[in-house]
Amino acid sequence: MTYVCRIPSIVRGVMSIKEMDFVKPVTPWTSGLKQVLKSNGCKPTTYINSCHTNNFIEFLQCLRKEEVLCDIKLKTDDGVIVCAHKVVLVSACPYFRTMFTKFAEADKYVVNIRDIDSNILQLLIDYIYTFKIMVTEENVMGLLSAAIFLQLDYVKGVCVKFLQKQLNTSNCLDIKEFAEFYNCTELLSSSEEYIKTHFLKFVETEEFLSLSCQEVINLISRDDINVPFEEKIFECVINWAKHELACRNDSLPNLMEHVRLSLAPPEYLSKNVVDEPLFKNNIKCKDFVIEALNFHIVKKHRHFNMPRSVRYSPRQTGIKFLLAMLSRCGNCYTSWYDPTTKLLHKIKKLKMGYEVCALALIKNHLVFALSCQDMNLRSVKMLDLCSRSLQWKPNVDMLVDRGSFGVGVIDDRIYAVGGDNDLTELNTAEVFDVSVKEWQLISSMCTERMGPGVGVIDNLLYAVGGYNNGCALKTVECYDPSLDKWTPVAQMSTSRRHHGIGILDGVMYAIGGDCQEHANSVYLKSVEAYTPIANAWSPIADMHLSRYDPSVVTFNGLLYVMGGSDGSSRLASLEIYDPNTNTWTLEQLPTSGDDIHGAVVIDMPSNLRSY
Repeated sequence: MTYVCRIPSIVRGVMSIKEMDFVKPVTPWTSGLKQVLKSNGCKPTTYINSCHTNNFIEFLQCLRKEEVLCDIKLKTDDGVIVCAHKVVLVSACPYFRTMFTKFAEADKYVVNIRDIDSNILQLLIDYIYTFKIMVTEENVMGLLSAAIFLQLDYVKGVCVKFLQKQLNTSNCLDIKEFAEFYNCTELLSSSEEYIKTHFLKFVETEEFLSLSCQEVINLISRDDINVPFEEKIFECVINWAKHELACRNDSLPNLMEHVRLSLAPPEYLSKNVVDEPLFKNNIKCKDFVIEALNFHIVKKHRHFNMPRSVRYSPRQTGIKFLLAMLSRCGNCYTSWYDPTTKLLHKIKKLKMGYEVCALALIKNHLVFALSCQDMNLRSVKMLDLCSRSLQWKPNVDMLVDRGSFGVGVIDDRIYAVGGDNDLTELNTAEVFDVSVKEWQLISSMCTERMGPGVGVIDNLLYAVGGYNNGCALKTVECYDPSLDKWTPVAQMSTSRRHHGIGILDGVMYAIGGDCQEHANSVYLKSVEAYTPIANAWSPIADMHLSRYDPSVVTFNGLLYVMGGSDGSSRLASLEIYDPNTNTWTLEQLPTSGDDIHGAVVIDMPSNLRSY
């Protein structure tokens, strides 16, 4: 028996009929094939023709552009008409789904769309048909407000991400107000976070001076604004009041109630606050000053209970860097650096008379400085950030003389790896357990390594590269503390020694260094990344400068690479790597000719600033 099947096809909009003959598909041969396939255990398989999907989308958009089969016209306030197909709008947009299924517009051919710019509406209808949207500085605000109105969550999301990247001190307030008006919580949170993080820069802008009294109070009353000194809060309040003194003078008591004057040093209070002209005839403000002075008097007598008030409570000042730096005169100073304000503060009271090889942070408040001074290659000192009296104190010496060694931390244990002793490369390593205050040797590495990089991922310690027998190394080995065993892993693509190691989101970065071979040194700006799951290294973007012996820390999802040498001079700069864009940003460091020899990220203690 023969069947005739007639297949319709559309060719440029013209319908035609093509007849084709098919034989009834039942024969002993086909029946046998089914048995063969069944015996092979073939599983059902779904195939997706992506070309068909793309062609389908393009075809729908062409129909709309040519107004073929369109059954709805969207009319904007300026009279522009945008044609579309109801079924497409309903399928992709909740707003139109409700309009065309539950309201009178379902039977209309022309619908007015109020308060949306015609260009913006055209972009969003194009998006519904193509799933593509271009966001620019000029259209982002219009797109975001319209996307919120039309309930297009994807467009809303990309607009929010676009604006988050554009945040700066001159626009953060406008973006915050825009987010509040449209109840865009994610963007509102980001803008508020930006303002509190960049507080010191924001208070210098005209935007800050334009705030209302209540808006200033909402800002300065926060515990988590990023401000290193309470004096900055006091100064910004005075500047705000003086900007329009005639109408703001009466607001001073309300503002000063949220300034924690007790956190400012007595010397500052006496010099800058007591004789402030704006307080001359303001009894309430004078009371706040007297309260702060009395607090410092009471503070000297520990047997007195401290008053319980928010005005005596230190702010959560955010994260800072603690840096160890070697000056040209041979003294190693402790400094702290704020990556938000880009300010570096040298603490002369916390200096050491020798060079520091590395810093290690334990329990978030114990900072260990492992030295490589000429007289004692085992020396270790510790700084307790929770101590009332901050100072570096001698700690337990290492077991082995080491210079140019690597340092890593696992479970509050400090590992010192490799190095050299009288120009002899070492393969030994040792660990310090802070709970028992004791160093112990661990298994030796497979290779002697001077100047290795050391990183920690998932409680495994990696010794990366280094120098041995006249040449820089590519090799890498991994130490498992639970097995006390070193195991070789994938080699780097480039030999490196005295390079930096950074860990970010489970990826280890080998940064800069040099690839010395016998007497020849080549200083590197290249960087490569190691992924443990793949056990493979891959190159990323080069830094702007070659960096030998840089310090590396991770902060806010970014890598900070500081200092180092380019082969001819020490570098007073840092570079910041963003893994999302694979780009480096170069910034200057006000180091006054000092060399950076170590860095750790800490919670800034309030007592550190008084040093």
